[in-house]
Amino acid sequence: MDEQETTARVAVITGADSGIGRATAVRLAEQGMDIGITWHSDLEGAEGTAAEVRAAGRRAALGQMDLTRLPDAADCVDRLADELGRIDVLVNNAGTGTATPFLELGLDAVREQLDVNLVGPLLCAQRAARRMIRQGGGGRIVNVTSVHEHQPRVGAAPYCASKGGLGLLTQVMALELAEHGITVNAVAPGEIATPMTGQIDIDVHAAHRPGVPLGRPGDAREVAAVIAFLSGPDASYVTGASWSVDGGMLRMGPHAGSHMENDSWRRV
Repeated sequence: MDEQETTARVAVITGADSGIGRATAVRLAEQGMDIGITWHSDLEGAEGTAAEVRAAGRRAALGQMDLTRLPDAADCVDRLADELGRIDVLVNNAGTGTATPFLELGLDAVREQLDVNLVGPLLCAQRAARRMIRQGGGGRIVNVTSVHEHQPRVGAAPYCASKGGLGLLTQVMALELAEHGITVNAVAPGEIATPMTGQIDIDVHAAHRPGVPLGRPGDAREVAAVIAFLSGPDASYVTGASWSVDGGMLRMGPHAGSHMENDSWRRV
Protein backbone atom coordinates (compact mmCIF):
# COMPACT_ATOMS: atom_id res chain seq x y z
CA MET A 1 0.00 0.00 0.00
CA ASP A 2 1.40 3.40 -1.02
CA GLU A 3 2.36 5.16 2.18
CA GLN A 4 2.84 8.43 0.26
CA GLU A 5 -0.78 8.53 -0.87
CA THR A 6 -2.21 11.97 -0.15
CA THR A 7 -5.92 11.22 -0.60
CA ALA A 8 -7.80 9.75 2.35
CA ARG A 9 -8.03 5.99 2.47
CA VAL A 10 -11.52 4.53 2.24
CA ALA A 11 -12.88 1.52 4.12
CA VAL A 12 -16.18 -0.22 3.36
CA ILE A 13 -17.59 -2.18 6.29
CA THR A 14 -20.59 -4.46 5.85
CA GLY A 15 -23.09 -4.70 8.68
CA ALA A 16 -21.78 -1.52 10.29
CA ASP A 17 -25.06 -0.42 11.87
CA SER A 18 -24.17 -2.00 15.26
CA GLY A 19 -21.78 -4.19 17.19
CA ILE A 20 -18.40 -5.07 15.72
CA GLY A 21 -19.18 -3.27 12.46
CA ARG A 22 -19.97 0.01 14.16
CA ALA A 23 -16.95 -0.22 16.46
CA THR A 24 -14.73 -0.90 13.46
CA ALA A 25 -16.15 2.01 11.49
CA VAL A 26 -15.44 4.40 14.33
CA ARG A 27 -11.95 3.00 14.96
CA LEU A 28 -10.94 3.29 11.29
CA ALA A 29 -12.40 6.80 11.08
CA GLU A 30 -10.29 7.78 14.09
CA GLN A 31 -7.29 6.50 12.12
CA GLY A 32 -8.11 8.87 9.26
CA MET A 33 -10.22 6.77 6.90
CA ASP A 34 -13.47 7.72 5.18
CA ILE A 35 -16.08 5.03 5.78
CA GLY A 36 -18.67 3.25 3.67
CA ILE A 37 -21.37 1.73 5.91
CA THR A 38 -23.74 -1.03 4.85
CA TRP A 39 -26.87 -1.92 6.74
CA HIS A 40 -29.55 -4.56 6.30
CA SER A 41 -32.64 -3.50 8.27
CA ASP A 42 -31.44 -0.94 10.85
CA LEU A 43 -31.16 2.37 9.02
CA GLU A 44 -31.32 4.27 12.31
CA GLY A 45 -28.35 2.29 13.59
CA ALA A 46 -26.40 2.97 10.39
CA GLU A 47 -27.12 6.68 10.68
CA GLY A 48 -25.84 6.55 14.25
CA THR A 49 -22.60 4.98 13.02
CA ALA A 50 -22.32 7.65 10.32
CA ALA A 51 -22.74 10.37 12.94
CA GLU A 52 -19.84 8.94 14.96
CA VAL A 53 -17.66 8.72 11.86
CA ARG A 54 -18.38 12.36 11.00
CA ALA A 55 -17.73 13.39 14.59
CA ALA A 56 -14.24 11.95 14.06
CA GLY A 57 -13.82 14.33 11.12
CA ARG A 58 -14.24 11.78 8.33
CA ARG A 59 -16.75 11.31 5.52
CA ALA A 60 -19.43 8.62 5.75
CA ALA A 61 -21.61 7.06 3.05
CA LEU A 62 -24.47 4.63 3.64
CA GLY A 63 -25.82 1.77 1.53
CA GLN A 64 -28.51 -0.84 2.15
CA MET A 65 -27.27 -4.42 1.60
CA ASP A 66 -29.28 -7.64 1.83
CA LEU A 67 -26.89 -10.55 1.34
CA THR A 68 -29.77 -12.95 0.78
CA ARG A 69 -30.26 -11.17 -2.56
CA LEU A 70 -27.22 -12.28 -4.52
CA PRO A 71 -25.42 -11.36 -6.64
CA ASP A 72 -27.06 -7.90 -6.72
CA ALA A 73 -26.30 -7.13 -3.06
CA ALA A 74 -22.59 -6.86 -3.88
CA ASP A 75 -23.37 -3.82 -6.07
CA CYS A 76 -23.43 -1.84 -2.83
CA VAL A 77 -19.63 -2.12 -2.56
CA ASP A 78 -19.23 -0.41 -5.93
CA ARG A 79 -21.80 2.27 -5.11
CA LEU A 80 -20.05 3.20 -1.88
CA ALA A 81 -16.63 3.18 -3.56
CA ASP A 82 -18.00 5.44 -6.28
CA GLU A 83 -19.45 7.85 -3.73
CA LEU A 84 -16.27 8.00 -1.65
CA GLY A 85 -13.91 7.97 -4.64
CA ARG A 86 -12.03 4.70 -4.03
CA ILE A 87 -11.74 1.65 -1.75
CA ASP A 88 -8.64 0.62 0.17
CA VAL A 89 -10.12 -1.63 2.85
CA LEU A 90 -13.04 -4.05 2.83
CA VAL A 91 -14.27 -5.51 6.11
CA ASN A 92 -16.71 -8.38 5.51
CA ASN A 93 -18.50 -8.17 8.84
CA ALA A 94 -22.19 -8.80 8.07
CA GLY A 95 -23.36 -12.22 9.21
CA THR A 96 -26.18 -14.29 10.62
CA GLY A 97 -26.59 -17.38 12.78
CA THR A 98 -29.04 -19.97 14.06
CA ALA A 99 -29.60 -22.41 16.91
CA THR A 100 -31.24 -25.38 15.22
CA PRO A 101 -30.51 -29.10 15.67
CA PHE A 102 -28.92 -30.66 12.60
CA LEU A 103 -31.83 -33.04 11.93
CA GLU A 104 -34.33 -30.17 12.01
CA LEU A 105 -32.55 -27.88 9.54
CA GLY A 106 -34.51 -26.70 6.53
CA LEU A 107 -32.83 -26.12 3.18
CA ASP A 108 -33.90 -22.47 2.98
CA ALA A 109 -32.30 -21.68 6.34
CA VAL A 110 -29.08 -23.43 5.33
CA ARG A 111 -28.90 -21.57 2.03
CA GLU A 112 -29.55 -18.24 3.75
CA GLN A 113 -26.63 -18.69 6.13
CA LEU A 114 -24.29 -19.86 3.38
CA ASP A 115 -25.25 -16.84 1.26
CA VAL A 116 -24.91 -14.27 4.04
CA ASN A 117 -21.80 -15.70 5.71
CA LEU A 118 -19.85 -17.12 2.76
CA VAL A 119 -21.07 -16.41 -0.77
CA GLY A 120 -21.88 -12.77 -0.01
CA PRO A 121 -18.43 -12.02 1.40
CA LEU A 122 -16.85 -13.76 -1.60
CA LEU A 123 -18.76 -11.55 -4.06
CA CYS A 124 -18.11 -8.37 -2.05
CA ALA A 125 -14.40 -9.21 -1.91
CA GLN A 126 -14.32 -9.71 -5.69
CA ARG A 127 -15.81 -6.27 -6.22
CA ALA A 128 -13.40 -4.64 -3.79
CA ALA A 129 -10.31 -6.45 -5.06
CA ARG A 130 -11.01 -5.60 -8.69
CA ARG A 131 -11.22 -1.92 -7.80
CA MET A 132 -8.09 -2.09 -5.65
CA ILE A 133 -6.19 -3.63 -8.56
CA ARG A 134 -7.39 -0.92 -10.96
CA GLN A 135 -6.38 1.78 -8.47
CA GLY A 136 -2.94 0.29 -7.84
CA GLY A 137 -1.18 0.45 -4.50
CA GLY A 138 -2.69 -2.70 -2.99
CA GLY A 139 -5.34 -2.96 -0.32
CA ARG A 140 -6.67 -4.82 2.70
CA ILE A 141 -9.52 -7.31 3.05
CA VAL A 142 -10.56 -8.53 6.49
CA ASN A 143 -13.17 -11.28 6.84
CA VAL A 144 -14.92 -11.49 10.20
CA THR A 145 -15.44 -15.19 10.87
CA SER A 146 -15.89 -16.64 14.37
CA VAL A 147 -14.21 -19.04 16.76
CA HIS A 148 -16.53 -21.46 14.97
CA GLU A 149 -14.30 -21.09 11.95
CA HIS A 150 -12.06 -23.38 14.00
CA GLN A 151 -14.28 -25.32 16.41
CA PRO A 152 -17.82 -26.76 16.07
CA ARG A 153 -20.86 -25.87 18.14
CA VAL A 154 -23.94 -28.02 18.65
CA GLY A 155 -26.97 -26.51 16.91
CA ALA A 156 -24.94 -24.34 14.56
CA ALA A 157 -24.18 -26.62 11.60
CA PRO A 158 -24.69 -24.11 8.74
CA TYR A 159 -23.08 -21.31 10.74
CA CYS A 160 -19.97 -23.41 11.43
CA ALA A 161 -19.86 -24.62 7.83
CA SER A 162 -20.11 -21.10 6.45
CA LYS A 163 -17.56 -19.60 8.85
CA GLY A 164 -15.16 -22.49 8.30
CA GLY A 165 -15.56 -21.99 4.58
CA LEU A 166 -14.90 -18.27 4.89
CA GLY A 167 -11.73 -19.04 6.84
CA LEU A 168 -10.34 -21.26 4.09
CA LEU A 169 -11.56 -18.83 1.42
CA THR A 170 -9.50 -16.18 3.22
CA GLN A 171 -6.38 -18.28 2.72
CA VAL A 172 -7.03 -18.83 -0.99
CA MET A 173 -7.73 -15.13 -1.51
CA ALA A 174 -4.49 -14.28 0.31
CA LEU A 175 -2.51 -16.46 -2.08
CA GLU A 176 -4.17 -15.21 -5.24
CA LEU A 177 -4.28 -11.51 -4.38
CA ALA A 178 -0.77 -11.21 -2.92
CA GLU A 179 0.78 -10.34 -6.27
CA HIS A 180 -1.44 -7.25 -6.34
CA GLY A 181 -0.33 -6.10 -2.90
CA ILE A 182 -3.69 -6.99 -1.34
CA THR A 183 -3.54 -8.72 2.04
CA VAL A 184 -6.42 -10.90 3.20
CA ASN A 185 -6.90 -11.98 6.80
CA ALA A 186 -9.65 -13.30 9.05
CA VAL A 187 -10.64 -12.16 12.53
CA ALA A 188 -12.37 -14.87 14.57
CA PRO A 189 -14.30 -13.42 17.54
CA GLY A 190 -15.48 -15.46 20.48
CA GLU A 191 -18.42 -14.33 22.58
CA ILE A 192 -18.67 -10.57 22.05
CA ALA A 193 -21.25 -8.39 23.77
CA THR A 194 -23.26 -7.30 20.71
CA PRO A 195 -26.92 -7.37 19.64
CA MET A 196 -26.24 -10.62 17.73
CA THR A 197 -25.44 -12.38 21.01
CA GLY A 198 -28.31 -10.71 22.84
CA GLN A 199 -26.00 -8.38 24.76
CA ILE A 200 -25.69 -4.65 24.37
CA ASP A 201 -24.61 -1.78 26.60
CA ILE A 202 -23.19 -4.07 29.28
CA ASP A 203 -19.97 -3.79 31.24
CA VAL A 204 -18.09 -6.83 29.93
CA HIS A 205 -15.77 -6.73 32.94
CA ALA A 206 -18.75 -7.28 35.22
CA ALA A 207 -20.08 -10.31 33.31
CA HIS A 208 -18.80 -13.72 34.47
CA ARG A 209 -18.01 -16.41 31.88
CA PRO A 210 -16.41 -19.46 33.53
CA GLY A 211 -15.79 -21.11 30.16
CA VAL A 212 -13.61 -18.25 28.92
CA PRO A 213 -10.07 -18.19 30.38
CA LEU A 214 -10.18 -14.40 30.75
CA GLY A 215 -13.51 -14.86 32.53
CA ARG A 216 -15.70 -12.47 30.56
CA PRO A 217 -17.18 -11.79 27.11
CA GLY A 218 -15.38 -9.44 24.76
CA ASP A 219 -16.17 -5.86 23.86
CA ALA A 220 -16.78 -5.04 20.18
CA ARG A 221 -14.03 -2.41 20.39
CA GLU A 222 -11.52 -5.12 21.26
CA VAL A 223 -12.32 -6.86 17.98
CA ALA A 224 -12.24 -3.55 16.11
CA ALA A 225 -8.71 -2.92 17.36
CA VAL A 226 -7.45 -6.11 15.71
CA ILE A 227 -9.32 -5.33 12.49
CA ALA A 228 -7.78 -1.86 12.52
CA PHE A 229 -4.29 -3.32 12.87
CA LEU A 230 -4.86 -5.67 9.94
CA SER A 231 -6.24 -2.74 7.90
CA GLY A 232 -3.22 -0.52 8.48
CA PRO A 233 0.40 -0.16 7.44
CA ASP A 234 1.80 -2.08 10.42
CA ALA A 235 0.25 -5.28 9.05
CA SER A 236 1.80 -4.97 5.59
CA TYR A 237 3.51 -8.40 5.89
CA VAL A 238 0.53 -10.23 7.42
CA THR A 239 -1.71 -12.22 5.10
CA GLY A 240 -3.62 -15.49 5.08
CA ALA A 241 -3.91 -15.60 8.88
CA SER A 242 -6.87 -16.03 11.22
CA TRP A 243 -6.70 -13.90 14.37
CA SER A 244 -8.72 -15.25 17.28
CA VAL A 245 -10.20 -12.58 19.57
CA ASP A 246 -11.82 -14.85 22.11
CA GLY A 247 -10.34 -14.38 25.58
CA GLY A 248 -8.54 -17.68 25.16
CA MET A 249 -11.68 -19.78 24.57
CA LEU A 250 -10.21 -21.80 21.69
CA ARG A 251 -7.30 -22.86 23.89
CA MET A 252 -9.82 -24.74 26.03
CA GLY A 253 -9.96 -27.61 23.54
CA PRO A 254 -12.67 -30.08 24.60
CA HIS A 255 -13.63 -27.75 27.45
CA ALA A 256 -14.43 -24.88 25.09
CA GLY A 257 -17.73 -23.13 25.64
CA SER A 258 -18.80 -19.71 26.84
CA HIS A 259 -21.88 -21.42 28.36
CA MET A 260 -19.93 -23.33 31.06
CA GLU A 261 -21.45 -22.80 34.51
CA ASN A 262 -18.46 -22.95 36.85
CA ASP A 263 -14.68 -22.63 37.13
CA SER A 264 -13.95 -26.23 38.12
CA TRP A 265 -11.82 -26.73 34.99
CA ARG A 266 -9.24 -24.32 36.43
CA ARG A 267 -8.19 -26.83 39.09
CA VAL A 268 -6.59 -30.29 38.81
